[in-house]
Amino acid sequence: MTINDYKFAGKKAIVRVDFNVPLNENGQITDDTRIRGALPTLKHILEEGGALIIMSHMGKPKGKVVAKYSLKQIVDAVSAALGTPVQFAEDCAKAAEQAAALKAGEVLLLENLRYYPEEEGKPVGIDKEDPAYEEAKKAMKASQKEFAKTLASYADCYVNDAFGTAHRKHASTAVIADYFDADNKMLGYLMEKEVEAVDNILKNIKRPFTAIMGGSKVSTKIGIIENLMDKVDNLILCGGMTYTFAKANGGEIGKSICENDKLELALDIIAQAKAKGVNLVLATDCVAADDFCNEANTQICPSNAIPAGWEGVDAGPESRKAFAAAIEDAKTILWNGPAGVFEFDNFAAGSKAIAEAIATATDNGAYSLIGGGDSVACVNKFGMADRVSYISTGGGALLEAIEGKVLPGVAAIKG
Repeated sequence: MTINDYKFAGKKAIVRVDFNVPLNENGQITDDTRIRGALPTLKHILEEGGALIIMSHMGKPKGKVVAKYSLKQIVDAVSAALGTPVQFAEDCAKAAEQAAALKAGEVLLLENLRYYPEEEGKPVGIDKEDPAYEEAKKAMKASQKEFAKTLASYADCYVNDAFGTAHRKHASTAVIADYFDADNKMLGYLMEKEVEAVDNILKNIKRPFTAIMGGSKVSTKIGIIENLMDKVDNLILCGGMTYTFAKANGGEIGKSICENDKLELALDIIAQAKAKGVNLVLATDCVAADDFCNEANTQICPSNAIPAGWEGVDAGPESRKAFAAAIEDAKTILWNGPAGVFEFDNFAAGSKAIAEAIATATDNGAYSLIGGGDSVACVNKFGMADRVSYISTGGGALLEAIEGKVLPGVAAIKG
């Protein structure tokens, strides 16, 4: 079933959203992107004459009631965004009466799902090494099903619009779907868009395809790098990873970040790219700093000849040109992870060069997907969010999808 085809009139819909929004010390939302992202789905259900039960997690309370993670803090913001009053259920597992009383056009927000350990389905207060852990896990899985069944009992249909947690097999993202038949469960608009974006990158590829992987560690990106190796024409590896590759090739990297236990892996990636005919682009020069702060002294030097006591903090001018050259002619682009410590303005030039090249390519007809927190922050910082094709809110879910893994939250609905 698709959300456009479903008849919501007179029905109660329980919708899993990702309202895990950042709050300041006064409990005020500092970035409402995730709330805005869910509005098309939520408004559609209300406009079609449905009643709305919204559920989400916030933070990591680990199965305990923690006041700073209460969704009560966002009721007014959700109400303002929807343009209608929002009721609140103080306990997500004891909201049957409130749900039953909902009329068409009314909205009920449930308290944080993760106040119950059953949401994540992990035993609490017992170590994995404990001999009794397996039994505890089995018992928790059984109570997770009951928890999901309770949530399902509130509504006639289930909508999952939380791509950010689609890679988790949690009660509200996957298990709950077992209690609805195929005609009464569906993806929300945001989920549909995210799934389509991944398909554009992995299945409907227009060439040349350039992927840019940044960030500090090779180890966290290895699954993605290996899956992309069979698909891309150009692979740019930048950010802190640069110095692991430089050291693996015998370079001097000063006090730059480096995974010393991944040097063999770095050489293996270089060999794989060569064998598969992938143009692997690594930074040849860098901006090095004598301290990790915006006011540090800097110098441009080869990324494999950084003086002792200095560290690489951004891609150098030659590297920026090489990155841009591999991006500007591309027709499919994926960007995950910055080229330097872009949070410091003096070390943001590499990431900005990538963002500008992607914007130019997109203007020329390329499909560009920006995914992963830091890259999203980059395009926002440089004011280029409206010059790329799609910005994913998915984070870990997006990365797992690009690794080629099945996402439980999607599979629970699409099979």
